Amino acid sequence: MTHGNQIAWDDTVLPFQLDAADVRGRVARLDGVLDHVLKQHNYPAPIEALVSEMALLTALIGQTIKLRWKLSLQVRGKGAARLIATDYYGPSEQGEPARIRAYASYDATRLDLDADPFSQIGEGYFAVMLDQGQGMLPYQGFTPIAGGSLAACAETYFAQSEQLPTRFQLRYGRSQMPGGAASWRAGGLMLQHMPQVGMGVAAEAGSGEGGLLTHSDILGGDAGDNWNRVNMLLDTVEEMELIGPHLPPTDLLVRLFHEEGPRVFDAQPVRFGCSCSEDKVRNTMSIYSAKDIQKMTTPEGHVTADCQFCGAHYKLDPATLGFEATKGAGGEPL
Repeated sequence: MTHGNQIAWDDTVLPFQLDAADVRGRVARLDGVLDHVLKQHNYPAPIEALVSEMALLTALIGQTIKLRWKLSLQVRGKGAARLIATDYYGPSEQGEPARIRAYASYDATRLDLDADPFSQIGEGYFAVMLDQGQGMLPYQGFTPIAGGSLAACAETYFAQSEQLPTRFQLRYGRSQMPGGAASWRAGGLMLQHMPQVGMGVAAEAGSGEGGLLTHSDILGGDAGDNWNRVNMLLDTVEEMELIGPHLPPTDLLVRLFHEEGPRVFDAQPVRFGCSCSEDKVRNTMSIYSAKDIQKMTTPEGHVTADCQFCGAHYKLDPATLGFEATKGAGGEPL
């Protein structure tokens, strides 16, 4: 696709609420963030598509959570796409951007470049992990790989684990500014019913693949009717409405949901960001003995480490590593 000038909404997540339907949501657009994530690696097209979808889900879900530190999404499969991992770091201060990073591990010998990217995962699971920082117990939730897309896996997770009807519409792909180079761009819309006292499963069994719950199994009565109505409107959204540069998300919400009373809140900027550092590498190495460190040392006399997310390369003096280190990080004798 080719489009004109960028707009101010790129790399933002816009929260909103549909007051008439008791539904909240997010609109996200990733441009520079996604391009930064993918340019760190030379992924084949199916893996790029999976990372793009996962990064977009991470931006949408991360912004819905009162996050003190980090949300992580992971997909692990037995197919050619073995791991897709993303992290969302909430803003440390009011007005600061959130940060996203992502990477993938795959078996190039098994990858089918012409097959649907989701089919490359095979049997496996979709995981949501919350780490609220020091002094807080981390949370993990899992759901099987099912439904035909990563978005469908996320919808199943919210239905199964949180009893919250949730829907996503996501679009992503390479875009090109006139006269410029092609880059990745993504846009998505998330709807989620507001939690209610007494909300429970309306259906006797899940209607999803393998009997899993879906968003449509949870609500009944007027709430169910409202949910079905906004979902029919959501399904009319077009690709260029989500990723094109000419339609602001505020106008998109009015176009889709004008009868539902859309109300928007402050947009959250998103940037690429990695949390790796030399100190964290040293901390990871602190559990090893001098003998273990020696086994990790290269013929050139260094211990090296590479960040899978951002590509940072660390080259360290082995005498400064492990619980038997003889030098401090600055090289001073201990």
